[in-house]
Amino acid sequence: MSRFYFDVREGASFIPDEEGLEFASLEAAEHEAACTAAEIGRDCLPKGDAREVTVEVRNEHRQRVLTIKVSMDVDRVEPQPQPPRW
Repeated sequence: MSRFYFDVREGASFIPDEEGLEFASLEAAEHEAACTAAEIGRDCLPKGDAREVTVEVRNEHRQRVLTIKVSMDVDRVEPQPQPPRW
């Protein structure tokens, strides 16, 4: 088992992981990072708290081994389209 650390960035906010979690492989840690990013994104992005959530995964040597990003882009059409006239 290897220890992986999951640092989270939500917009300007940075939350370092000082404890980490143990996983059997990098693939298992990647799955956890993807689930974590999706969960945070589901909670934060629609509220407008942040437009991008990033989970940076570090190995037991504290070296970054992968990054997962979840983002939301809102593109409003201006001016608003008018209903067709029949």
